[in-house]
Amino acid sequence: MSNDLTIYPTLPLVEQILTPWQERIGTDYHGYKNHVYRMLHCCFALAPCNDEDRHKLIIAACHHDIGIWSDHTVDYLPPSIREAMQYLKMHELTQWEEEISLLIDLHHKIRTIRGPITDKFPLLEVFRRADLADFSLGLILGGVPSPFMKRLKQEFPNAGFHKMLMKAAGGWFARHPLSAPPFMKW
Repeated sequence: MSNDLTIYPTLPLVEQILTPWQERIGTDYHGYKNHVYRMLHCCFALAPCNDEDRHKLIIAACHHDIGIWSDHTVDYLPPSIREAMQYLKMHELTQWEEEISLLIDLHHKIRTIRGPITDKFPLLEVFRRADLADFSLGLILGGVPSPFMKRLKQEFPNAGFHKMLMKAAGGWFARHPLSAPPFMKW
């Protein structure tokens, strides 16, 4: 098993999970879906993944920011985790609850995820680095090859995703100028 630099134009499970959210996400849908695709491809490029790893990563990626729209909040990690847990229960995958919760909860951690938790759940740091690679618009690649990121951006355009994030974060900083947003972890 090796790192995968293939670009998959569609991943059926992503489509299956996100399509029911299209109306609720509204005009941000294509931007978010493309972010999920870029992030997943970064995960696949960063570490060898078996089918089970891919399944977990897809579920976590589809839900990792969904609380922005489910609960209309910048404090979106708890509702994102809640939505992912509902999905796992509905699909009889509750054995993955701890790992999927941590993938979502720690994906904005500033520092590298280390310690026994990464021995138990090695995808945590992969997921964090993949999200950072896309969130930073490729400025912090964390091991993702630069030409690959360039191809991902062409295949899955931003479609206003980062603009929406800046608008949401701007509202937080206007009300809390001296506080980090609640989704940030140290």
